[in-house]
Amino acid sequence: MAEAEKKRVKVSIPSLFAKKERGEKISWLTCYDFPFAQLMDQAGVEMILVGDSAAMTVHGHKGTLPITMDEMISHSKAVVRGAPHCFVIGDMPFMSYQISVEEAIRNAGRFMKEGGCDAIKLEGGRRVTPMVRGIVDAGIPVIGHIGLTPQSSSMLGGARIQGKTAASARALVDDAKALAEAGAFAILLELIPTPVSDAIMKAVPDLLIFGIGAGPVCHGQLVIMHDLIGLFQAFQPKFVKKYVNISEIVERAFEQYVREVKDRTFPAKENEYEIDPKEIGKLKKMLKKA
Repeated sequence: MAEAEKKRVKVSIPSLFAKKERGEKISWLTCYDFPFAQLMDQAGVEMILVGDSAAMTVHGHKGTLPITMDEMISHSKAVVRGAPHCFVIGDMPFMSYQISVEEAIRNAGRFMKEGGCDAIKLEGGRRVTPMVRGIVDAGIPVIGHIGLTPQSSSMLGGARIQGKTAASARALVDDAKALAEAGAFAILLELIPTPVSDAIMKAVPDLLIFGIGAGPVCHGQLVIMHDLIGLFQAFQPKFVKKYVNISEIVERAFEQYVREVKDRTFPAKENEYEIDPKEIGKLKKMLKKA
């Protein structure tokens, strides 16, 4: 194990492109804390997104909009500490980049300087290219995000599949080209039909293309961790495969703990700490004098 650990190197942009050239698919998960980041790192996950989805999965909000930059930086620090080999991306939260190019650069820089991230992700196509260009010019790697963009889902009519008509699919292709020209090295496609994802990949062949509900053609896949392991129970998108239902396991453990506390079987003798009876005798004498 120690020998294998020595051979592992941190995932980088060049190593991600090398995987693309070899035809090797890339795994990408969201994460928001140290313990799960450790497990992902040990499992060989290549990329981690510190997603604004934390607003829902961790903080209990109904959408992604409420989470703040300070909260995202805190999550990023924890993930980076737990996953030294993963390529960690900070997800730019709502209103952290829309106001101005300068504000976008400042907040992207916070993810790198304070959060320790390797890149940032922001939502939008042509409308955010000035921000993408500014961030890239500042020396910060950028991943674009088109298709369903949760921060602007109200404008899209909710969480609906994007690119279902020729015109809307063409608009997504144009968005991808604009992001490529602005300097993004990768794009995340969300809730897009597979043939449209394929068309986008052919339009920007020099970029890494990742999918979340965008079909198997993409160079890699992203899944929300809480969906994958059954920790988020509000709803389950069609594109998600639930590999285990942690919620059921954890709930049973909690229920058993409550029962054992109530019936006095926990803590048991093996859970107690001992003290020399002579010391107890001394203590009683001290207390009696007091």
